[in-house]
Amino acid sequence: MNTLKSAPSPPPPMNFASSSVPRHLARGAIGFGLIIGAIALVPAVGPFSLLAAPLALIAFRGCPTCWMVGLAQTLSRGRLERRCTDDTCTLAKAPAAHKPA
Repeated sequence: MNTLKSAPSPPPPMNFASSSVPRHLARGAIGFGLIIGAIALVPAVGPFSLLAAPLALIAFRGCPTCWMVGLAQTLSRGRLERRCTDDTCTLAKAPAAHKPA
């Protein structure tokens, strides 16, 4: 029986980017607003206000750090590309898109 062993493929990179910068900033405003509101409303509403915090995690698609990584990915989309050779990967400027004349 002939069995071929192939090297395991690397997992796909995590993508936290949004389709546009304004949309990503809106998600951040909603997420940070929910966290700030949940903490600020504790004296008025009690611990029930903390129920807004999980909604912030949905807006962030994870945690605030995930949102910040997504902001960097959204800003760099189309401007940077990853080039891998052998065991080394580097970031380089993406080639300029050709504009139609």
